[in-house]
Amino acid sequence: MAFPTVEVVEHYNAAQGDYDAVILVGDFAQSLPEEFADYVASAQSYDQRVGQQPLLLAADVLGGRLITAPTGPLSRDYDDVRAFADAAGAGARIAAEAGVKQPLLVVFGVPDDARYGQAEAVAYWGLCQALYQPLEAREALGEETVETITQVGVVGTLDAQWLMAVEAGKRVARDLCGTEPERMAPPRFAEYCQQAFAHTAVKVTVIDDIQQLQHEYPLLMAVGRASLGVERHWPCVVRLEYQAPAAEQTLMFAGKGIVFDTGGADLKTGGHMAGMSRDKGGAAGVAGFMKTVAEMRPETVSVVAELGVVRNSIGAEAFVSDEIIQAHSGVRVRIGNTDAEGRLVLADLLSHLRVQAGNYPRPQLYSVATLTGHAAIAKGPYTALVPNGPARAQGIHDLLWEAGEVYGDPSEVSWSRREDFRFVAPRTKADDLLSSNNGPSVSTARGHQFPMAFLTIAAGLDNYGNDSDHPLPYVHVDIAGSGVEGGDWQHGKPSAAPVTSFAGAYLHK
Repeated sequence: MAFPTVEVVEHYNAAQGDYDAVILVGDFAQSLPEEFADYVASAQSYDQRVGQQPLLLAADVLGGRLITAPTGPLSRDYDDVRAFADAAGAGARIAAEAGVKQPLLVVFGVPDDARYGQAEAVAYWGLCQALYQPLEAREALGEETVETITQVGVVGTLDAQWLMAVEAGKRVARDLCGTEPERMAPPRFAEYCQQAFAHTAVKVTVIDDIQQLQHEYPLLMAVGRASLGVERHWPCVVRLEYQAPAAEQTLMFAGKGIVFDTGGADLKTGGHMAGMSRDKGGAAGVAGFMKTVAEMRPETVSVVAELGVVRNSIGAEAFVSDEIIQAHSGVRVRIGNTDAEGRLVLADLLSHLRVQAGNYPRPQLYSVATLTGHAAIAKGPYTALVPNGPARAQGIHDLLWEAGEVYGDPSEVSWSRREDFRFVAPRTKADDLLSSNNGPSVSTARGHQFPMAFLTIAAGLDNYGNDSDHPLPYVHVDIAGSGVEGGDWQHGKPSAAPVTSFAGAYLHK
């Protein structure tokens, strides 16, 4: 599982080795480093594109190649650190196409502004994002064939271990999210996790006994019911656990891992099924964060995750709307739409975590999922955070939001309201809770907020609010808008959200 490793050098003139190009990233309207200023000025005299768009210049620098990668302005109110990721990524693509094997990344002109405090790190991760190639391609053609840049130098005062630990996590998240539904069917998803965490401090447990799953994860198994006729599609729960040596807090994650979503009996039509192999992005992101945890081995932060890995298939055994299914929590759930399957999977996982939470210091619960098209419409390319009362009181959503701003993995906050709880309230005494309406989330008012109300009740977390003796902070994290580049779920490259924001919030000091 290779990716461009990092060598950190203090300044350009200290760079040694086999660097064969320089990627210069910054605002070219500002002062340039003196080592490159004359070459850029000379090129600008005959090509006005220089400094306006990424270009490859011949210059007397390492490797004889200077790739100019402008960020554009950085001082406007709406500018953010992603400009460095975008520019470095554009430069990396030129480098790869030009046959560069080992570029040196030089970031200059970083504003003295808190939002750019991790500009060099974000530039490196942007470079890696651009160079990443799908797992299927690497396995078919060989990693060396499709990913030709194997090492990167970064000028600055940076922690190379930290940079690579985050990138290792992001790579796991991309692989798990982006890979096609047979290569990453539930048993093979679990196998990938076992391999990714082999010989690390993260314990991997795979629950794949069907009778156990039916007893302990009834909502999850309703979603997976139609898949039981095909053994290679059988569902599982992947449990990942890291115990910190001196734990002071515990992060507990439920990850939605729908390896393919047909919509079930409420079948996706009109071409909307394409790209639904990426509906496992939530579980992928959680596994990715856990990979970073495995690399960093934090002293005081324990992490527990349960990933529900299921195929929402269609067939004679498919669950249907109007069914009433008793969740792990004991809550009777009426199914409103089988294409609202992810929240069912998450509810049982969260219920298990709720029961376990008392065994860990300062537990904080999260559900991570590509849950609703509404989140993508309402928030665009940003992760939606929906905190409960205790999380809001403790400012947990603020911690994630602030980390996302600095580390280039931004989010926006949505609030849980009384209308959301009314929306999922039962209509008769036959059930306790409605999973959804029968329309698409994109045309439903508060379409990404009300699922958090469902999850709160279905997982039994409504008894752990600020009005209880034991409040449990919980944040629902919807990455439907941020999980792939450009919102293109069929062809877009997975973004690895929200690995970087969680890593920045909890692992980097």
